Amino acid sequence: MAGFKRGHDGKIAGLYDLDKTLGRGHFAVVKLARHVFTGEKVAVKVIDKSRLDPVARAHLFQEVRCMKLVQHPNVVRLYEVIDTQTKLYLILELGDGGDMYDCIMKHDGGLTEEVAKRYFAQIVHAISYCHQLHVVHRDLKPENVVFFEKQGLVKLTDFGFSNKFQPGENLATSCGSLAYSAPEILLGDEYDAPAVDIWSLGVILFMLVCGHPPFQEANDSETLTMIMDCKYTVASHISSACRDLIDCMLQRDPKRRATVELIQGHDWLQGVDPSPATKLTTPLVSYRSLSEEEHGSIIQRMALGDTHTHKMNVLQFYKGLSFPFLFTQSYGWTITHNPHTL
Repeated sequence: MAGFKRGHDGKIAGLYDLDKTLGRGHFAVVKLARHVFTGEKVAVKVIDKSRLDPVARAHLFQEVRCMKLVQHPNVVRLYEVIDTQTKLYLILELGDGGDMYDCIMKHDGGLTEEVAKRYFAQIVHAISYCHQLHVVHRDLKPENVVFFEKQGLVKLTDFGFSNKFQPGENLATSCGSLAYSAPEILLGDEYDAPAVDIWSLGVILFMLVCGHPPFQEANDSETLTMIMDCKYTVASHISSACRDLIDCMLQRDPKRRATVELIQGHDWLQGVDPSPATKLTTPLVSYRSLSEEEHGSIIQRMALGDTHTHKMNVLQFYKGLSFPFLFTQSYGWTITHNPHTL
């Protein structure tokens, strides 16, 4: 990965102008930013590498690895990674409608089942794709589902606890958030990777239709007990089909837990389009790919550092492109294509 220096405060490698802070974590700050050529808004996760211990570094590596692997309409896109001496910048697709947790909290008693199943089908569609690539998320929760209202989609984000797995081989790392974690993770046992995501899907569906988590008591000890006993109460207004699907996912024994295939084929989800993204009139990334000649010309101009003088000429190459991100290995630029055209 190529190294970079920041041109000046508030600008990353001459490509993005940083704006307001959107959120903060233990090792990272998420900021709004704009691409200097297109003006397109993105989310930039700024990670202070000096504060990362070996475990956090490993999680970060896995996050980048898995997000680069998972290219799906219902997963927030990682456009590029910019590495400097002290910071790592993850350039991410920016949602425009907040996260699912805030949405649920605005609806006392939960969303209607018709709305809930539309969102839930998309989440399951994304997880199915992840599992096909042998990627497990391990931190599924409404806070990590983001709305893209202009696209009419919800998308998974925050792959900080994600990892690759091999079918039939268990994982051992305990991670995730208490209220959404499967019992076997909380016990510290080795576990089947897909099954822990299925449990979390059950918690998410419960929250969507009931408006609150199934396992959330006055303190962590009581919450843990409720999870281990698998005790929860579904609101009386929830349909029998929805109750059955929740029950299929929130099984204490992971071997009895529903599979993704069973969830997708469940009666409650029938008649719901799990992939409305396929009906978008514009591609997720571009209408066409850049030719080698166009790419080389742009990179040459970038290397000369005269980006502002050539801005309008460079943009001519982008006519008809939705959101180009160019980075060759030598300069840190990668051409991002629509994965569905490759």
